[in-house]
Formats: sequence, structure tokens, C-alpha cells
Amino acid sequence: LIAKYQTKLEKKAQDLGVNNIDELHNKLKDEIELKKKELNKIDPLAELEEYERRQAEEIAKDPNSKTIKVRSPIAKDTPKLPYKDLNAYVDVEKVKELPRKELEFIWKARFHSKERTLHAVLEDLQFASMYVNAFKNPSFILPLPKNSDGYEMHFVQWSFVGPQTTHCMLTTVAEYKLHKEYAKPHTTLMFHQDLAQEKGVVLMNGHCETESSLSMDEAQLLVLNVQRFYGGLGKHESALALLRDFTSGSEKFDMDKLIAEATSFQ
Repeated sequence: LIAKYQTKLEKKAQDLGVNNIDELHNKLKDEIELKKKELNKIDPLAELEEYERRQAEEIAKDPNSKTIKVRSPIAKDTPKLPYKDLNAYVDVEKVKELPRKELEFIWKARFHSKERTLHAVLEDLQFASMYVNAFKNPSFILPLPKNSDGYEMHFVQWSFVGPQTTHCMLTTVAEYKLHKEYAKPHTTLMFHQDLAQEKGVVLMNGHCETESSLSMDEAQLLVLNVQRFYGGLGKHESALALLRDFTSGSEKFDMDKLIAEATSFQ
């Protein structure tokens, strides 16, 4: 058996243009080290499993737990509707001519009376920071307090649907792990960049699904943390470090640090 593998190794060495097995080991050393790093790469979503197991035990003890229910997935044969751009909400050519204050008033009034909607006016540079970080880190997780000492995890996904339109979708991690790409976002944010050059603003609107049982206060807290971790509220180096560590699968990514950062608001 040993002789059999010795022969195979010698043939491999010849194929790679080296003289013996020792030279083969040296030639493959860097490749082996690279493979080790890939195999040792942390899967941040897998890191959630132990945390979720502990939380499930606590939730089972609490009959009044307000955890979000797991909903059915999006049907696989559901046709994809075209995304809505800014013209679906306002006449872009007309609002370009308005003073900025009037533009902001019209945008806020557009959604003020609508239930379970979110809206905001962002500075163009503020959104530019978020856009760059979202492009480099298109997914993340955020904790949401659900009882005295427990948190429910939510999955953040960015989608660059058009030249002037960017979507940010939030789904419970439980639903995402169960349904993957067919999981229903409970909250969808739409960022419209059409007026960034002329007016220096990016308009945002969003909707929180009624069936998700997520309260609007909870949705707003998640949106605030989306801005925080993606650089929309100024530079928070510790938050950005967690974002990068999640994307890279770094062993530095830590659930406790994530929760502490998401609940500090300093």
C-alpha cells in the first residue's frame, strides 16, 4: 500500500516538473497553506447556531415571548415584478426644479399617512458611504432585542437593482436559513439616487410587512443599525470592522461584540 502511494506521488512530482517527493512537498507548500486557510474560514451564519440554541431554550421558558413567527416562503413560480424607480413616486423632472426644503417636504408628505412605511432624506455623501460598504459587504446580520436578555437575528441583503436604485432587504435569519433565496423580506428599503447630483440628496422609502408581526419601532431600530454599520451615521470603526469580519469569515467576528455594538448607540 505504501509503495502504491509512493509511486503515485512520484508520478505527480514528474507531472509538475520536480525531481522527487521532497521537492513536490515544497512546491505544494503554499497551495496547502492556502487550502488550510480556506477550510478554517469561519462561517458567521454557522456561528449563530449555538447562540440560537441557547436563545431557543430561554424562549421556551417564556410563554409571552414575542419572537417573530417563521412565515411560508415565496412561491417559486411567483413572477418577478419590475422594480419601482423614483418616477413611480414623484415626477422627477418637476421636483428637480424645486428648492430642497420643498422637495423634502413633498417626499415626507408622500408617505406620512401610509401605514407601516418608512421614509427618509439622506445626504448624498452619507449614502455614498453606505453604498460603498454595501457593495463590498452585500450581506450582514443584525440583532433585535426581543425579551429581557434575548435577541432575534435578522439577515441584511443589498441588491443593486438599477443604475439609480438600490434595495436593502431584511429577513429573519430563521426564515433565511429555512427558505434561502425564497425567504420573504419583512422590511424592504429603496434608495433612489436620481437627485444626488442636482440636489445633493438620496431619497429613501420602505415598507414593513404586516404579516411579519414586527412592530414599527423594531423596524426603525433595524434601519437605524443598517445605517450605523454601513457608515451612514458617520465613521464607527468598530462597527465597520465587524461588517468586514463577517464578509471575510474572519475568526475575529464575535456575536457578543456585534450585540454590544448594535445596542450602544454612542
